[in-house]
Amino acid sequence: MTTPTPTARLSDAGVSIWLDDLSRERLASGSLQKLIDEKNVVGVTTNPSIFQAAITSGTDYDATIAELAAQGASLDETIFEITTTDVADACDLFAPIFLASNGVDGRVSIEVDPRLAWDTDGTIAEARKLYKKVGKHNVHIKIPATPEGLPAITATLAAGISVNVTLIFSLERYRSVINAFQLGLEQARQNGHDLSTIHSVASFFISRVDSEIDKRLDVIGTAEAKALKGQAGVANARLAYQVYEELFSTERWTALAAVGALAQRPLWASTGVKDPAYPDTLYVTELVAPGVVNTMPEKTLDATFDHGVVTGDTITGSYTQARVTLAALKRVGISYNEVVALLETEGLDKFVTSWQELLTDVDDALAAARAVLTH
Repeated sequence: MTTPTPTARLSDAGVSIWLDDLSRERLASGSLQKLIDEKNVVGVTTNPSIFQAAITSGTDYDATIAELAAQGASLDETIFEITTTDVADACDLFAPIFLASNGVDGRVSIEVDPRLAWDTDGTIAEARKLYKKVGKHNVHIKIPATPEGLPAITATLAAGISVNVTLIFSLERYRSVINAFQLGLEQARQNGHDLSTIHSVASFFISRVDSEIDKRLDVIGTAEAKALKGQAGVANARLAYQVYEELFSTERWTALAAVGALAQRPLWASTGVKDPAYPDTLYVTELVAPGVVNTMPEKTLDATFDHGVVTGDTITGSYTQARVTLAALKRVGISYNEVVALLETEGLDKFVTSWQELLTDVDDALAAARAVLTH
């Protein structure tokens, strides 16, 4: 018998591996299928930055943009058409996994327009529009966990639509996300939906926490501060898993589970290591537990497949040490609340900037295509 690969061992330990990337080239070349076949990938996540990179690098979308220009499509209509088509095609690719896993995996996420992150009603309308356009049961609509996003998450789930909640940094906000999820399922039940068909993940961001806190620890500069570098992201995520265990063992949740509801799984996002001093599989091997998703950029996936050391559950039982780490950070002068608030703001700004760049580039491409049509 052959020795199982590290990614196979990760799957056996209860971690679903999703790829944090999508492009038309990945779909057309078969490279995504290869990752499914060889590296245990069972889902895909996208975000505005991923689409901006995919659409603006190379010529894969030129023909489609020219065709849409000829049809008189607007800028927003063009981007909506391109992104939803890619996601629908990816949903078809993952359909066998979706069926085999009873809807748990084989999922593809598409995010609402990031400019709507502070607009509850706009987010709800966009979520329904995306879901209808993609037209696949295995799509996840991605909604940021802003204060304005929380009621939109509830309303989208209440309509029977599966949701990927994104940009979660703090434990307090994560509790609010789980509450929004459970409230959404309670309303979905009242609306007559089959709860067993509604799935959700909560995307907890990891590496950005270390990047920001490490920067502050370097400024503090003491030996105690520097000894804490590279520990905050994992500690924060491990405590998030403790919150997950706590809030999915309450009477409220038991009542929902009794009528078919499935728990909202924690998803580890931003798992690419930013500091080359750290192991490149840090945010994979240190965050193994049953029932989680790890969405990885391809570089992290390749590193895990090549040399990841997967020894089973590395989260359960680590909560006391994780709390000690956060307490030590507070002691040296790091404000947890200040850091997570900043990271949410920066994360949203980054996505809006990427979307604006995408709008500019596609607008230029549409204008060029229209110029050809008029000559």
